[in-house]
Amino acid sequence: MLLTESATLAHKTQSAYLGDWQQLQSYLHGQDVLEPKQIDDRRLRGYLAHCRESGLDNRSIARKLSATRWLLRCWQKACIVCPASPDTLKSPKAARKLPDAPAIETMNQLLDQPLTEDVLIIRDRCMFELIYSSGLRVAELVRFDVIDIDRSEGIARVTGKREKTRMVPVGGKALDRLTQWLPIRKTLLKDATEPALFVNRHGQRLTTRSVQMRLNRLAQQTHLGQTLHPHQLRHAFATHVLESSGDLRAVQEMLGHESLSTTQIYTHLDFQRLAQVYEASHPRALRTDQLKVQEKGRVNLEKNEQKIEISD
Repeated sequence: MLLTESATLAHKTQSAYLGDWQQLQSYLHGQDVLEPKQIDDRRLRGYLAHCRESGLDNRSIARKLSATRWLLRCWQKACIVCPASPDTLKSPKAARKLPDAPAIETMNQLLDQPLTEDVLIIRDRCMFELIYSSGLRVAELVRFDVIDIDRSEGIARVTGKREKTRMVPVGGKALDRLTQWLPIRKTLLKDATEPALFVNRHGQRLTTRSVQMRLNRLAQQTHLGQTLHPHQLRHAFATHVLESSGDLRAVQEMLGHESLSTTQIYTHLDFQRLAQVYEASHPRALRTDQLKVQEKGRVNLEKNEQKIEISD
């Protein structure tokens, strides 16, 4: 069976799709299907059933079907005969996981540390301030060149998924951190023509893995009591800006989401917080089962108070 690669896919997506295509090929070979012309809708439904029987969750199955549809469309463009239609199978709906966004207090604890002479910590705080300030993906952060940020205007040009660019604001504290970092960056460069904004101690562009490790290290040093991933800082940006402004469209533009529905997940997160406030404050908000638990707790407390002898 002919597989294909596409330069229009992001590198990570292409790697994932290649794995999915190889698994599809293995399944079809087990069914004595060796050529695209043998693949019809019934074969693909069998593959879907096989994925479910293998214990895959809906999210994983949806991605495999997306990879399969991409492959079929590539065959259509290449005029490769295949009876199966890319649009026959509908992806199962995956439960949308709410983002794990650190609280404002956590972000302040992480970023508002006393000044230090450690050049790498100065760089790290600049990176994480910038992610939180502008809602960046870690891949977007490491792609930053010095010329991508206009400090006088407080804006940055971000290259996101599928090479799409967008302009995002850069906050005052992030600009202050950049002012501290840029002179240090020059001392680390081995090649004066290196354009990367963030470099390692050898003057080379940072990798996403390095950023992840440095964030975990800083989280430990600041005694947050939790591990952090750079994407959580992006979630924090979206959640905190949306809570304050309520402007979903603006947050969508700053995050670089193609669909508003992708950004709307943060409204669900905000609603959870509002629901907690409502249940804690409204006198008639609690459900019957919650009232029973609350009443049981009150009775136990009264029994315990009766057992306590108060001395003069």
